[in-house]
Amino acid sequence: MSTHYFKSNILLASFLVLTLSINAQQISSQYTTSDQKNGKERVITDKGDKTYQLEFTDGKMSFFSVDGVSIPEEKWGDYKAIINEIQEQMKKDKEQARLDRIQAEKDREQAKLDRIQADKDRERGRLDRIQADKDKDRGRLDRIQAEKDREQGRLDRIEADKNREQADRDRLQAEKDRTQAESDRQQADRDRVQADKDRAQAALDRIQADKDREQAAKDRVQAEKDRAQAAADRKMMADLTADLISDKLITSANDLHMLTLSPTEMTVNGIKQPDAVHKKYQDKYSRFAKNRFSYLSDGNSQQMQMHRGN
Repeated sequence: MSTHYFKSNILLASFLVLTLSINAQQISSQYTTSDQKNGKERVITDKGDKTYQLEFTDGKMSFFSVDGVSIPEEKWGDYKAIINEIQEQMKKDKEQARLDRIQAEKDREQAKLDRIQADKDRERGRLDRIQADKDKDRGRLDRIQAEKDREQGRLDRIEADKNREQADRDRLQAEKDRTQAESDRQQADRDRVQADKDRAQAALDRIQADKDREQAAKDRVQAEKDRAQAAADRKMMADLTADLISDKLITSANDLHMLTLSPTEMTVNGIKQPDAVHKKYQDKYSRFAKNRFSYLSDGNSQQMQMHRGN
């Protein structure tokens, strides 16, 4: 069962397609605003081999047709089950759309928070690298100082020949200097390890940048393909409209308000066409037919849609 909902206003047109599975059949739902000021809403639903059209004014059903044939209000009770099913599906689709918008807003907020955290992490990494450079420079200065301390120890030992008590003090200082030098060497080792980690992270960053550029290129290629396919579809629709005029199924392009073309049937402005006409257009416009093509025009805008699957 494939359901299309149309609900629009003059300034804003919205389009929503939902796919559900009910009784092992696929449902596609579409909303388009046509006259919000007057509270009008139109629904077109395909179920099995039937096409149902319902219209509502201020929430109350005002029109009902089956396969393009208007059903009098006194006979609507004969279709109570399908009408209730369509209205229930409308409620489910609208509720799902509301939930989807809420979830999308949450996802955008989370993405914003993730970007903020990523910026903080990059800044922290930059500060850590600056500190590592400072630590390495400090280690170099400490090693220079240790060298100076050793030279001072040599001078102290010379002085010890003159004064043994002073020599004992000098030996104690030299031991302290050796301890400091060992600490400096250990710090230098840690600095080298950190520098290796920084280089490894930089390599990973370059790899990720390459992947991002590659994905961006793929996205651009896909966008070009999508634009080319859309242009081809518009050209095919123009050719199909010209054929409809040539076959006298419509008088002009402005006369075409609704068209459906599927592997099983073809309708023009809600009227099912003979098998011979259907076969001609199915053969010539096979891409539209096999994808269950539908076209709608309200005079201000046109919409084309294809449903893949059953």
